[in-house]
Amino acid sequence: MSHALDTILKEGVDALVAAGIESARLDARILAATALRCAPNDILMHSSVVVQDRDYDLFWSLLKRRSDHEPVSRILGTREFWSLPFALSSDTLDPRPDSETVVETALKLTLDCESQPSSVLDIGTGTGCLLLALLNEWQSASGVGVDISEGAAKTAQMNAVELGLSARSSFLVGDWLDSLSGTFDVIVSNPPYIREDEMPNLAREVRAFDPQLALVGGTDGLRAYRTIVPECRRLLRSGGVLVIEFGRGQEYEVGPILRAEGLTRIETHRDLSGIVRCLSATVA
Repeated sequence: MSHALDTILKEGVDALVAAGIESARLDARILAATALRCAPNDILMHSSVVVQDRDYDLFWSLLKRRSDHEPVSRILGTREFWSLPFALSSDTLDPRPDSETVVETALKLTLDCESQPSSVLDIGTGTGCLLLALLNEWQSASGVGVDISEGAAKTAQMNAVELGLSARSSFLVGDWLDSLSGTFDVIVSNPPYIREDEMPNLAREVRAFDPQLALVGGTDGLRAYRTIVPECRRLLRSGGVLVIEFGRGQEYEVGPILRAEGLTRIETHRDLSGIVRCLSATVA
């Protein structure tokens, strides 16, 4: 049996709308393109194409997963971040565009330095997106990503290989930074910062599919910062840059933790939505 593409697209959109998916039209197009092994932009130009049973069944299996609010990036197994493709796994967060603010800030703050940074540390690396995006920009730098999850570290290493950055990066499994020594020019981090009581209110796309270990930061959301910041003070070279991400409004709580450890030149940085997304700091 054959099926007209424009018909199954309409049926797919209707099914996603019924499931409460706000991006139903775009998501149906992406999933149809995946099933047909073509680019999403090509779908609209070939609406009269006849879809064979095998591709039709695949489309509806993907659509069922999206109807259950599984993110499209999870279904496809990849997410674009800083214009680079990153494979996901069940052990990693799905990188958000908001986190690109961390990369942008690190690049901006080091732009006027006499030389590019040569060493980068990424704490709670996940997919490796922060570290690998920076290494892609700083061609002479090398870096280390640390994650408590072995699965996350393996995913990050795989991404480094795929991006051609494995020779300049390494990924360690550890409980934060206990085993690290030396100093780094730049330290970046997107640690867990969701309060425990906030979890039930998160979108299903987040609470059901992102690993809780990478989301929850204790009862007040600040547990990771109390551990990380003192270690950053130890590992950041004099004049180096720390850029650390947090949730909406947490700058008023994270800032004092930075100041208490003697970090200076603390500045806020906003994401594209105008929300303060990260703080930068340095040591004298």
